[in-house]
Amino acid sequence: MIDKINAERHEHIVTVEDPIEFLHSHKGCIVNQREVHSDTRSFAEALRRVLRQDPDKVLIGEMRDQETIATALTIAETGHLTFATLHTNSAIETIHRIIDVFPSHQQPQIRAQLSFVLEGVLCQTLIPRSNGQGRVLALEIMIPNPAIRNLIREDKIHQVYSAMQTGQDKFGMQTMNQSLLGHYMKRHITLEEAIFRSPLPDELTQMVQRAQKARV
Repeated sequence: MIDKINAERHEHIVTVEDPIEFLHSHKGCIVNQREVHSDTRSFAEALRRVLRQDPDKVLIGEMRDQETIATALTIAETGHLTFATLHTNSAIETIHRIIDVFPSHQQPQIRAQLSFVLEGVLCQTLIPRSNGQGRVLALEIMIPNPAIRNLIREDKIHQVYSAMQTGQDKFGMQTMNQSLLGHYMKRHITLEEAIFRSPLPDELTQMVQRAQKARV
């Protein structure tokens, strides 16, 4: 996404990474990349100084602690599109991880803040193809529509999954199981691999059974 922005826009991008894995050349954008332990001591320290550089877009290689997440939320709240990564397996887990890192008395404020600044959550996994030639990408996509923003703000995150299931056609969302089902029905992957990668294998099994009956 950073490379696409770099190619199509004229903006200032600042990244904070550990380590820098891809070196961006200046195309349409000026890209300043900072590496933790080389250019700065920590993600949190680098992010505290980011706004002084007047960026248009910010990339945070990984949000590892409360201070980094809090600073990232503040950067996003000031109008800067911010990309960040977390080691999570689903959109729901991502939301919980961001909120739960804070003490309980701060969580209502963080939920409100997150519901306002969040623009999307994408979870991905690479799965071996059934023919043994390469891998396919399975994606879970959550786009915070007004209903999902309200659920986050009102601490009803357990209901977000249902909103994602029904938001596929209108909002372009999909659950990981919907993505896995699509790959399996196209025979890109085996059923065993799909179930192994599924966060909700029982649900996926039922989805496969319904899809197979619909084909008969």
